[in-house]
Amino acid sequence: MPLWPLALITLSGTSAMHMFVPALPVAAQDLATSPALVQLTISVYILALGLGQLVFGPLSDSFGRRPLLLAGLVLFTFGGLAAALAPNVHMLLAARFAQALGGCVGMLLPRAIVRDTSGVDEAVRRLSLMGLMTLVGPGLAPLIGGTVAHGWGWRAVFGVLACLGAVNLLLAWRMLPETGSPTGRISAASVLADYRLLLGTRRFVGLAIGGGCASTTTYAFITAAPFIFVQQLHRPVPEVGLYLGLMIVGAFIGNALASRLAGRIESDRLMVGAHQISLVSALAFVVSVLVWGPQLWVIVVLVFLHALGAGLCTPIASVQAVSVVPRLIGSASGLFGCVQMLVGASCAALVTLHPDAALAAACVMLAFGLLGQACFWMARQPTPLDEGGPDHLR
Repeated sequence: MPLWPLALITLSGTSAMHMFVPALPVAAQDLATSPALVQLTISVYILALGLGQLVFGPLSDSFGRRPLLLAGLVLFTFGGLAAALAPNVHMLLAARFAQALGGCVGMLLPRAIVRDTSGVDEAVRRLSLMGLMTLVGPGLAPLIGGTVAHGWGWRAVFGVLACLGAVNLLLAWRMLPETGSPTGRISAASVLADYRLLLGTRRFVGLAIGGGCASTTTYAFITAAPFIFVQQLHRPVPEVGLYLGLMIVGAFIGNALASRLAGRIESDRLMVGAHQISLVSALAFVVSVLVWGPQLWVIVVLVFLHALGAGLCTPIASVQAVSVVPRLIGSASGLFGCVQMLVGASCAALVTLHPDAALAAACVMLAFGLLGQACFWMARQPTPLDEGGPDHLR
């Protein structure tokens, strides 16, 4: 099975979040609403991505990958069209929620399809390549979104996303067969029991919250970026995508370092040390804004370092979290992803509470950085239950 249609479907879900970011100030002005309400379109999108992962994973096991993937792409496409035609901010929020539910399926199921159709070593290689393309998508999406919004208006951004959804739907219909073994049955009780077990395991909780803080605290900066660069630093809208792209480069370098250092340094030590890079960068961000105010290249460099630490830390936290209870790897993966998105949504929402966008982003990044570091230290001190003694953890 070719990898490129799966990769294209995967990156559409995250690109839809990042592509609209440079257009936030323009959309707020056009809809005659506050910047804070328009910024909530990011939080709503992230929230729906997180909640959807808890639901659609078990559904795909019961009813098949292909039907859920096609339904998700239909929802993603029509959500984009509804957002492009939204007459007010409340309709825009509803459309973004629907778009994100469809985008969630597009992010979740291609990975399951790769696992269905590949051996272990081949799946690792193919999933690594898809992970690389997932980083490339958010790096290019703000540049594309800024250019489209500058030339044709913010509604055109959603027109582009709807077209992308339609192309993906056609590709999935023509090229992607059913790869799972659907049972036709689903038990809410068993799914809830698995989630309760994971949430009762201190190491998993620490790794999940810590990993969420490491990977999605930057959503605070992503949400605030247009207002920092355009309104506070008076830079043109297309440049917002450039600066966000540099942040993605930092995350890419962090991922590359993680693949090289894994096995050479004890995993928990490497994870905590990597996250400390992000934490120190967030602290320096707060201090610099309080002392000198927003400074373009100071912000760019510090956020680059923050993203580098996140890129180095997150793969380790993810692998460790899904390995806590070996028989629940799928449920742990979905719950880990949900926690990531919930933390990201919280960061994106909290940054709207203060009128100084730079200071708000810096403070939120520091607060969640401290929380993440505390959770990682908690995860390094497992209880006897976490160490895998009872049979039900195996």
